Amino acid sequence: MAVGLGPLPAFFPVAGLRLGVACAGIKKPGRRDLVVMELAEGSRVAGIFTTNQFCAAPVTLCRQHLAATAPRYLLINTGNANAGTGAQGMADAQACCAALAAATGVTPEAVLPFSTGVIGEPLPVAKITDGVPRALAALSAEGWEDAANGIMTTDTLPKGASCQFELGGHKVTISGISKGAGMIRPNMATMLGFIATDADIEPQLLQALARELGEQSFNRITVDGDTSTNDACMLLATGQSGAPELTIESPELPAFKAALANIYLTLAHAIVRDGEGATKFITIEVSEAANTQEALDVAYTVAHSPLVKTALFASDPNWGRILAAVGRAGVPELDLEAIEIYLGDVCLVRQGGRAADYSEARGQAVMDQQEITIAIRLRRGQVKETVWTCDFSHDYVTINAEYRT
Repeated sequence: MAVGLGPLPAFFPVAGLRLGVACAGIKKPGRRDLVVMELAEGSRVAGIFTTNQFCAAPVTLCRQHLAATAPRYLLINTGNANAGTGAQGMADAQACCAALAAATGVTPEAVLPFSTGVIGEPLPVAKITDGVPRALAALSAEGWEDAANGIMTTDTLPKGASCQFELGGHKVTISGISKGAGMIRPNMATMLGFIATDADIEPQLLQALARELGEQSFNRITVDGDTSTNDACMLLATGQSGAPELTIESPELPAFKAALANIYLTLAHAIVRDGEGATKFITIEVSEAANTQEALDVAYTVAHSPLVKTALFASDPNWGRILAAVGRAGVPELDLEAIEIYLGDVCLVRQGGRAADYSEARGQAVMDQQEITIAIRLRRGQVKETVWTCDFSHDYVTINAEYRT
């Protein structure tokens, strides 16, 4: 059950981008599982990728193609990750790119491949190449909703966000989709994200935005602490809005960046809200840390604790589990008397133990909510970091135990 995740928004088309979807039968017949995105000539693409060293063949090939030429097409398949497949996996990814390139008259390097699904199984190349003409025939600027459905795996709902605003006297659009529900702990979450705008963005700035906004959104979510082999988040800029090129000196950049950051956060939060079996959406705020790393170490230790996550599922205000996680996060020389831990607006821990004004009834009232904030004040400095996660339910175990059956 997705937590607070509603239906898809109305998508604004992005000038210079078309999307097409097909049912290729990669894992299940009749399921939308192949997506093609077509970019206008002159578009620019930036992205961030998984840090898992067993990265999938399409991740490696995508990086190579990005460095070689300007992308014109993105090819996305679900149902098979093409990871842990060795040299054959790379040859298969190349074959899929070549098929799309031949059908569209571009070079294979102008195609960026993305895959998600089961690890370690050969990619069904024939099904994908057979599906390419159908996806191309379906290309439409209005294809966002179909594409959001077409990139899903264990997701229960499609995920998307879209906005339009004035920039320098021109209407600018940002639209995006993401997928992911399990094997989520980005260092870069299994997640994929595609955000597109018709703004014209200078190449170095585009990559800087992809890296910075990805770090503060997709790289701050976790469902289960597992970094996938296939993660990728791409930022596409077609430059078709007519607005002047954005550079680091542009006075319009702060407004554009704020709108783009909201799209990134919305898509990242949607993944956590739809975490496999999730019943609660949890925000973990660590403040007054000495540096970013120790703030994240504390936040992720709490977020990844199975004891904390199962207590959240049970709505059990067992605050000792949170305290224990903070204590084992590896932060040196913590001043235990100074630390404060809050559940919502209820102080759990103060002066090294249970807060004097804490009561089980107050803690229970917060735990009964679907959306909960755990706030930890370290009293060591001025740094604040936020991580978003969810609980662990019976359904999480069931979904992953039966993933291949």
